[in-house]
Amino acid sequence: MRPERQPQNWRSEAGSRLWLSGLIAAMEHATRPDVRCQPVAPEILTALRAQLALTASFRSAPISTLRH
Repeated sequence: MRPERQPQNWRSEAGSRLWLSGLIAAMEHATRPDVRCQPVAPEILTALRAQLALTASFRSAPISTLRH
């Protein structure tokens, strides 16, 4: 069974747990030998590269020095 991609509101505690559960399920799915031996479609690789670039841009943003 392939994990479904659904947008989730992950900012709440319940949403964070749901997001993490989905990530774990996707990682477990990806480690299956029958899945790993299949080629990856170019459009999936393109989407993955775009997502990784987006994540990297958030890390390079300056850290706020405001105290809350």
